[in-house]
Amino acid sequence: MQLVVARVGRAHGIKGEVTVEVRTDEPELRLPPGAVLATDPATAGPLTIETGRVHSGRLLLRFEGVRDRTGAEALRNVLLIADVDPEEMPEGEDEYYDHQLMDLDVVLVDGTEVGRITEISHLPSQDLFVVERPDGSEVYVPFVQEIVVEIDLEEQRAVIDPPPGLIDDRAEVASSRDDENSSGADA
Repeated sequence: MQLVVARVGRAHGIKGEVTVEVRTDEPELRLPPGAVLATDPATAGPLTIETGRVHSGRLLLRFEGVRDRTGAEALRNVLLIADVDPEEMPEGEDEYYDHQLMDLDVVLVDGTEVGRITEISHLPSQDLFVVERPDGSEVYVPFVQEIVVEIDLEEQRAVIDPPPGLIDDRAEVASSRDDENSSGADA
């Protein structure tokens, strides 16, 4: 199975290094020197990592055969793709690869069907499941422990306990005003 592990950013310096936007939790495993990566577009690769280093919090890579800024700039926005064994599991107990979560059935803790995961959106603050409902509409479910209470890969389901209003229109609205004493222009 092939997974996108990084996107090439801009050139760094004049000797062929590039910044990369890492899209894996395991860059040391997926992006070591000597790794051969497929690319999207395919015409840009395959690329072999010659060196890698962290500079000011960013990963810098140099690829074999890329020796100057012009060659590095030509790789800008290329996606780097690694071959991954589909049976491989992340190191952490509660960690999952996107391909393991795709197409899982989403149900409430009482067993009520919500839909199916069609996409995982990786945002700076948290990840979101894009869940397609049976009627074709979509709902966004934050992938946080308070809401996603169980991932069962054997049963191919994600169990959620959403707060009111997340997946339906029945949000509970709390008011500090008492309805009998409210002053308003109802007349």
